[in-house]
Amino acid sequence: MSIGQAKAALDRVIAKSRVHLYKPIQVAEILFRDRVAKDITLSDLTTYRTASKRWRDIVCIKFLGRTSTSSAKFQDDIFNETAVPPKFLDFLGHENREKDGIVEAYIYRRFADRFAQMSTASEYCLTHDRSNFVLPEFISLFWSEPGLRRSLDKIYEIIVYALFSAIVEALEITVAISLNEGKMDILQEFKDFAEQVIQLTPDKPRAVIPARINRVGVTNAADRGLDMWANFGLVIQIKHLSLTEELAENIVSSVTADRIVIVCKDSEEKLILSLLTQIGWKSKIQSIITESHLIEWYERALRGKYGDLIGDKLLKYLADEITVEFPASDTTEFGKFYEERGYDKVGDNFWK
Repeated sequence: MSIGQAKAALDRVIAKSRVHLYKPIQVAEILFRDRVAKDITLSDLTTYRTASKRWRDIVCIKFLGRTSTSSAKFQDDIFNETAVPPKFLDFLGHENREKDGIVEAYIYRRFADRFAQMSTASEYCLTHDRSNFVLPEFISLFWSEPGLRRSLDKIYEIIVYALFSAIVEALEITVAISLNEGKMDILQEFKDFAEQVIQLTPDKPRAVIPARINRVGVTNAADRGLDMWANFGLVIQIKHLSLTEELAENIVSSVTADRIVIVCKDSEEKLILSLLTQIGWKSKIQSIITESHLIEWYERALRGKYGDLIGDKLLKYLADEITVEFPASDTTEFGKFYEERGYDKVGDNFWK
């Protein structure tokens, strides 16, 4: 084993990480603790496995406003032999102590780089309006930046959410909830339940609510469930990567609804249909929407006959969700943090 192998392992974790860099930040905070507090042993995982998540979360809340929602198993993958196991952390820790936090500084520089890249996408939304926003151009920003490709699934999710929400809202769709009038005696018996859960009462046995599309929220890379759901019985799964038979089955079997919409690349449509037919799940799929559909619908929503009604709303949804999903860290606060830890005085020579 060599320090070169340990460096390469860390670089692989950084390259595979999404914009938020939760796992690399966890490594940085372990090394910081080892260098400053000196109360852990890098070769002994039990001294920091659980605590390091708290150290990481302090930094993530400060600069991201959120923490990882991945399963404990997924988060612990950082210590696997294929990631950065204790023996590699031990090597990195030695160099980090000898060179005043050089590994920590390296990780936080990569963190700053990722958010600088993400700001390109945010700026595109801010500097374009419905007259010149072009969906393929926007998507290409993420393909052209290697550091952003890992977050493409979230970008597709936001693109779909913004479009669907804007159109559903423009249509002023409502959802009616009512009960069988012959079941009023049951309603009377469970009126407290009905009022609190279904919002129906014996005096108001029917309700009308606006139709809404909802995102499930931030999910981890291993999640294969639904990405969005609607209060009119629809669930939506976004898929922009290559599909396997196992993954196709996971998409459907992990969701109990029987009206599923899959959004995918044009090149995946036939494969998805074929796989779903093979595993007997095709009947659960309401429709498959391709990227070509999205491009056409965006064009129509932004510059079509009703662009003035839908376009601005669509772009606002898009910009708002990007801000929520990828909150740009406060550069002033991050600069203070960076200087307080002395990272500005540490070079990158070790990594070249």
